[in-house]
Formats: sequence, C-alpha cells, structure tokens
Amino acid sequence: MHRLEAIANGLRTDHPVPDLPFVDDSHIPIEDPAAVEAVGRHEEGGTWGRWDRDGTTKGAWLAFTTDSIRHDLAWLVRHHPQHGDTVLLVRDKHASAWHTNWWGPQLLYRQGGYWWDGATWYRPDQVWDAAGERYEYRPVKSAITVSAEDLLDDNAHPDGGRLLKVANANPDAPRPDVWNDHLAMWAAHRSSDALPLSKCVVRLSAPELAADQLIGVPDMAKIGNIAASTLRAYISRGEGDVPPPQATVNGRSLWSRFVAEDWAEQRRRSPEGAAATLASGNDDNLPIGASDLRQRLSRLFFSVLWERPDRRKRWALRHRTEPAVHEVADELAYSVAANTNNVIDTHDLAATIRHAVLDEFATGRELDEEIDTFYGITHTVAKMLDWLVRHHPETAQRTIAEIVGDAERRWNTPRDVSAQSIRTALSLDSTLDKQARTDWLDLVLPRTTR
Repeated sequence: MHRLEAIANGLRTDHPVPDLPFVDDSHIPIEDPAAVEAVGRHEEGGTWGRWDRDGTTKGAWLAFTTDSIRHDLAWLVRHHPQHGDTVLLVRDKHASAWHTNWWGPQLLYRQGGYWWDGATWYRPDQVWDAAGERYEYRPVKSAITVSAEDLLDDNAHPDGGRLLKVANANPDAPRPDVWNDHLAMWAAHRSSDALPLSKCVVRLSAPELAADQLIGVPDMAKIGNIAASTLRAYISRGEGDVPPPQATVNGRSLWSRFVAEDWAEQRRRSPEGAAATLASGNDDNLPIGASDLRQRLSRLFFSVLWERPDRRKRWALRHRTEPAVHEVADELAYSVAANTNNVIDTHDLAATIRHAVLDEFATGRELDEEIDTFYGITHTVAKMLDWLVRHHPETAQRTIAEIVGDAERRWNTPRDVSAQSIRTALSLDSTLDKQARTDWLDLVLPRTTR
C-alpha cells in the first residue's frame, strides 16, 4: 500500500499529505459512498467505481471512482466517523490496489509507509506474521502527531497557494516550493463545520525520524548484509522488497534505521532466509537432508555400477549397447524404488504432519484444558516433523505457521504454548544439530513466542 504514490490532495480532505498540491474535488460527492461509486460506473466501460464498508469501525467506509473528466486519474475517499475524511487523487490504474489494501486499521500513511490508526503511529508493514496471516504492527516510540494547526503560522500565506482543477493536474509535476502557503489556502476554504485543524493530521514526528538518525544506501546495505551495489540494483529494478525511503534529500534516499532493521529481519525470516540456516555447506547448495540423500544415493549408485565385477564390465565399449543401458537404468531405478523411505511427496507429508500435530494438541486439551506450558507430541509425529524440517525447511516453515495459526483460531491456544510444544518435541526427537535447530526455530516461530 505505502509503495503507491498519490498525485494530489482533494480540497475537502481532512488530512492533507505533505508537499502534494490541492485539487478541486467539488464534483465528487464525497459524503455518499454509493454516489462516489456511481460516478465511475457506466455501461460503455473504460471507467470504474466501488465502495465498501470498513469492518474495523462501525460507520467507516472507503470508496474510489475514475474521475469523470480525466479518465487517467481516480479519486479515493476514506471516511471515519471520528477522524473525518481522507480524499486523494491517484492514477486510475492504481485506484483498485489502493482500495484493496486500505481495508483495516490504517487510516493514513506518511513518510514512506508509517501509518496511523487514529491513536497510534506504526512503522511500515514489513515483517510478515505467517501464523496470523498479517504484518506485525510495530509502534513508533515517542511519536508526535503533527496537525495542520501546528504548521499554520504567520509565515503561511493563503494567497501564495494555488487550487488546481483536475483537468490541469499533472502527475509528473514537481512538488510545490512553499507548501505551507498551499496548506493555508486549503485551511481558508474549509467550512465552519469541518473537522478542527487541531485534529487534521499532516505528518508525524519521532526521534527515529530525526534528520541525524536517517541512514543512506551504504548503512542500509550493511544492515541488510548485502553490498551497496546490490541494494542499488534492487532499488533500480524494484526487487528485494526494499521499503520506500522516509526522506529524499538532493536526490539521495534516506531511511529510518528501524525501518532498515525491520527490512533486514524480514529477509532473514523469509522462507529463503530461514532455509539458509539449514544449508549443508557443500557445493551442491542443498538443505542438510537433501544433501545427505544425495550422498546416500551416490554411494548406492556407485555400488550398483562399479563395485560388482559382473556389472563393472558394462563400462567396456563393447557392452555399451541400448539393451545394456536399459538394464543399468532399470537396476538404478530399482535401487531407488527399494528405498522409498528417502523420497516422499513433501506437500502430502506436510498436510499429514499438520493434522497429526493438531490432533496431538486436541488430545492434550482433552486431558487438561488448563495446560499453559506445552502439549506433548508423540515420538512418531515428532520424527516426521523433523524429517520435513531437515529435508524441506521452506515447506516445514509454512506447515509450522499453519499449525500455530490453526490452534489459535480453533481453540484460542496461545502461540507460546504451540511454539513450546514444537520446540520440546524437536529437542527430544530431532537429529539436527542443536544450534542449527535453535537458529532455525528462532526465525520460523511467531515473534511473540520468544
């Protein structure tokens, strides 16, 4: 959501986005969500509109519509019964994405994704809570909400501001030079019954966003454990989920150190990052279990092809016939088929393990509903979970997240209990090295459990 950029503020917005111009929105019926939707709904197509209730707050809703004059632009309206309206002008091709991602507690975004829910400011959503199926909410320490009233002083002149018509709005135009004059112009147009200026949120202030606390590409790359050139390549290609900067000074992107650390944490906690802790360290670049399987099969195949003299002769040129090759291939296939305990469909296994562990939890609840430490997991189930972890750590990570999430939704089982159950079972029955197992579980289990 915070990677999408608005073009302008609507004149009737209650929460102006800093440095954006103001555009006349009088032709948009922002008081009525169904009417906003209707502006863009036409049988001939080419435009669109939609509105939905926001289930997080009674009486809250959000809507968007293609502008009736400029079909390349669209209006977004979010209404909150206590905190008023946000009205933004965006590119029409981005309107649906804005609308879809604006459901939830995030009333507005500022400074590269920092968001406000009406009471608290949070850092940009980056660290994914797989068990809860949402991003973790991370409050900003000592955050101060800066209102329009705080910014309007004797140096802000309404006559210096300019109200644009939507026909003249230029998505690529430079930002206004003296934005406070535009803010004063906006304030002068507000009606007497509008939200008080003291409640009109413009930006936030926090120690972590102070100018001397922001970092550039070199420090950002260091925190992410990558080269600065790699980070620049990520940014230029839109890869690596690099968060938007909190500020840009003379063309130089600057980030909050906390945002950089969240980004680095998500990289470590991703399936690829967590799996790296279980890499075999061999040239094959396989997980520990898969590398072990490869070595076992290599020894088995070598024995089939070389150690028996009657088979070794097949390497002689005169024996390199099609029937002989078929015979060798058949023997190799048999050697694998005879060891099916080493090869299994991981998705089927993962589903089986998930149901098995949840059944262990259900049994534990039947025995004692007051358990607040951990549930016992039988040896056979724990061994299968360990096999999945060692051979397919990415699938295992998703499976553990589903187990924790299902237990929480079904029985309100605290995540600490689910996580400790899994830790205990693997500590007893896993063949993994203790440090590798601990490092991996620290990244995979929900953060609130540690």
